[in-house]
Amino acid sequence: MLFFFLLVSSPLSFAPATGACSVDKIYNFGDSISDTGNLIRQGTGSAFDPITRLPYGQTYFHKATGRCSDGLLMIDYLECDDYLKNALFMVGEIGGNDYNYAFIGGKSIDEVKTYVPQVVDAIIGAAKTLIDNGAKQLVVPGNFPIGCLPSYLTTFHNANDCAYDNNKCLKDFNSFTEFHNFQLQEALNDLRNQYPSIKLMYADYYNAFTLLLSRAPHLGFDKNSMLKSCCGTGGEYNYKIGETCGMSDVKACSAPEKMISWDGIHLTQAAYKALTEELIVGGATYPNYEDLWKKWACQNLS
Repeated sequence: MLFFFLLVSSPLSFAPATGACSVDKIYNFGDSISDTGNLIRQGTGSAFDPITRLPYGQTYFHKATGRCSDGLLMIDYLECDDYLKNALFMVGEIGGNDYNYAFIGGKSIDEVKTYVPQVVDAIIGAAKTLIDNGAKQLVVPGNFPIGCLPSYLTTFHNANDCAYDNNKCLKDFNSFTEFHNFQLQEALNDLRNQYPSIKLMYADYYNAFTLLLSRAPHLGFDKNSMLKSCCGTGGEYNYKIGETCGMSDVKACSAPEKMISWDGIHLTQAAYKALTEELIVGGATYPNYEDLWKKWACQNLS
């Protein structure tokens, strides 16, 4: 079962983007990486109750909005003041939760790899349905390198140094994400051949994130805390299962703008902003349709 939500984003008064863009609506299909509050509005129960409280939302909104971060998400940095001419569909990221639940449930990487074709087929099926119903511009993101997340680094800690890459992330889990992303890109190429007139873009979340890690100190992030959670408690990565952000005794760090990870699973507003810039103006989304993004690229995100 795939876990994702439809998030419809239109120009809002709090949108940080102020210039004209080349799309008039953004329809985002995704999970908690991009959910702007629909999940808690659906009343999904106590498992997600912590995101309804501070410190979630503390940086921008000063209250919890259902966003799994301290503030804005990448989808928020794509809203514009002017109504735009065409709709943009964000199809993802999708599949992360399916893999997360499988790994946490004790499934091996080899076993979870057998799920990838089903997940990719579901993503492509959703994109195809949108195209058949009139969508002209779609962005389909890959998945983040899960081996760099504090939740994975804590849960799957390995005493063998060889299990980690140069960024001190878990190599095997990142290789799994690359496997998913490769399969997705191959499927997107096939879809482009079927619909040559459609602007079908791939958002490279994986390499955008690894580039963020390599540039983190230059972007104002704390070089000693790049793999630590801002809101959490205990351990090398400030993450502990059962004592997660939003619980009464779990506190957020004093400077989330210097942190990449918000709660061990999701990212901070500052990280989402940096990733958005890389995806839109740094070339991590391709093919890069300049006519679609050029007005957005002129905006000042600071």
